Amino acid sequence: MAYRLAVFDMAGTTVSASDLVVDALIDSLARRGFVAERAAVRPLMGYPKPQAIRMLLGADNAASRDARLVDALHRAFVADMIEKYRTSVQVTPMPGAQECFAALRARGVLVALNTAFSRDIAQTIVDRFGWLRDGSIDDLIATDEVAAGRPHPDMIRALMARHGVPDAGAVVKTGDTEVDVQEGRNARAGLVVAVTTGAFRRAALEACAPDYVIDNLTELPPLLEVGAPSSGR
Repeated sequence: MAYRLAVFDMAGTTVSASDLVVDALIDSLARRGFVAERAAVRPLMGYPKPQAIRMLLGADNAASRDARLVDALHRAFVADMIEKYRTSVQVTPMPGAQECFAALRARGVLVALNTAFSRDIAQTIVDRFGWLRDGSIDDLIATDEVAAGRPHPDMIRALMARHGVPDAGAVVKTGDTEVDVQEGRNARAGLVVAVTTGAFRRAALEACAPDYVIDNLTELPPLLEVGAPSSGR
């Protein structure tokens, strides 16, 4: 089957921003007196950020069940991230991202971004890079635009519906975290690829059982010719 839609994660996959997201989560909690260790924050990068905040507060902690507190922490995180994504010189397209987008679109594959960020943060990034304005990508969807974020497949299914792609086998999902891989599998994407440029190292990504693990997005377009290995399904 020919692939018709490629769905990419943002931070750590198509957007390079060092540890800005990790730092913003740690700082938003610290301002309310909660301590989050960097080692605990990193594995949560692919999750919707309100969920990540609840997980960092701890399931047994009453604070994690305080909806107003979680909302306040998330609002502080969002404000911090928007400012950082607008102004920080650390924020750049991931090496190989735009070349990858161009190669896929030249093949007639639609390129979309999805993210565990809320739409306002995601839009800030895309506006800064001009990716929608200049046609580098075809669409963008954020976790607060669907009923359930990763690892649920709602964002991918919404993009499929928007672009008239009825068969998930025609979808490629690429991301840098375990929940990106889970999202792709739950959507039954035809090809699920993990990239080592973000939160997880190669060994950890391989343990998640994507179809392929790559080190740069320019390695992705040739994989569309090969398809998913039968052992990876």
